[in-house]
Amino acid sequence: MSSIAAADEHVSAAPAKIIQPAWVRTMHWINAIAMILMITSGWQIYDASPLFGFSFPRDITLGGWLAGGLLWHFAAMWLLMVNGLAYLVTGLATGRFRRKLLPITPSGVSHDLKAALTFKLAHDDLTVYNSVQRLLYAGIIVVGVLIVLSGLSIWKPVQLYWLVSLFGDYPTARYVHFFCMAAICAFLVVHVALALLVPRSLRAMVIGR
Repeated sequence: MSSIAAADEHVSAAPAKIIQPAWVRTMHWINAIAMILMITSGWQIYDASPLFGFSFPRDITLGGWLAGGLLWHFAAMWLLMVNGLAYLVTGLATGRFRRKLLPITPSGVSHDLKAALTFKLAHDDLTVYNSVQRLLYAGIIVVGVLIVLSGLSIWKPVQLYWLVSLFGDYPTARYVHFFCMAAICAFLVVHVALALLVPRSLRAMVIGR
């Protein structure tokens, strides 16, 4: 009995497994704040010259008017760019992206998507991403790069004419920027929904374990 008790005590005293390292958690929440500021201020800027036949409600925009939206947008832009670049460099240098996001296969995505839609997708090991998560996270990184490049094209179309030419022209860069924003918003909805469905993942992103 004493040996069993000692074994139980050893198990209970074992430290919890680190799922999300400190640098990931820090950059994740900085990115979250920067994205919210960028999106809401971007909606304010969009309302000044809409691309489509609708505008965003004033209550969900940031800045109050065009100049205010621009000030918030440019301030958050630097925060997002610096933090995002640091995240990309660290993720590549540590091999985290390779371990977490690869491989991505059509068969794996199809299998895990069917399991997710039927609520049969297991979440026992939070250190391993399923194929749907890998596709979403890899995709949002690509979208993040595109939205930064298209945003720079819109901001400095004359000085960065070569960058504008990669998108074709200035109006096309605006459309790319808008649809990238829409993709990020869709990702955030799915991301938050999954975090609520699997609260342990949200806890891990707060305390790491």
